[in-house]
Amino acid sequence: MEPGVPAQAGVPHPGTPAGAGPEPTALAELLQRSARGDRAAFAELYDATAARVHGLSLRVVRDPAQAEEVTQEAFLEIWRTASRYDVGRGSAVSWLLTIAHRKAVDRVRSAEASSRRESTYHHRNQTVDHDATADAATASLEARRVRTALGALTDMQREAIELAYFGGYTHTEVATLLDLPVGTAKTRIRDGLIRLRDTIGVGR
Repeated sequence: MEPGVPAQAGVPHPGTPAGAGPEPTALAELLQRSARGDRAAFAELYDATAARVHGLSLRVVRDPAQAEEVTQEAFLEIWRTASRYDVGRGSAVSWLLTIAHRKAVDRVRSAEASSRRESTYHHRNQTVDHDATADAATASLEARRVRTALGALTDMQREAIELAYFGGYTHTEVATLLDLPVGTAKTRIRDGLIRLRDTIGVGR
């Protein structure tokens, strides 16, 4: 743990229920106090949300040891950047989970990049399959278009879409994670998908 970071920002305490802790408004207050360097507030924030952050990390990286590391990295960034949280742009827990999700995805991408580097030699010594190369190029272009389209969504739509389609959560789980009614979560996901479709363009 780096100097200046509360020691509580490690892995979740065993048995901590995912839904336990203060109400959303209290979490926002804890986050704001953490931004002012209040270590006690950060410890309380950690205790209230660590299980959710760890659960999301585990769901993405699918490895307990790496999920613990991602959880630590996420809370380190939360401690460092708490002042960036804007209560007017969403709930505190959704802000925390967005950071955790990004860290987990970064970890997966890093592992994939490492795997690609290890197999580079073998690929260089194989005959190039032009059809496979074309398919890979097309997939890369599609991924770029999707990332660009995600940037056109509202923050609320994007966080719901990322949890549902990148995090693998059901609509009910998304609603729980974002402290929303199920109907509201479904609406955000539906509206986000419609906007993605319109941005990317069907059949282009």
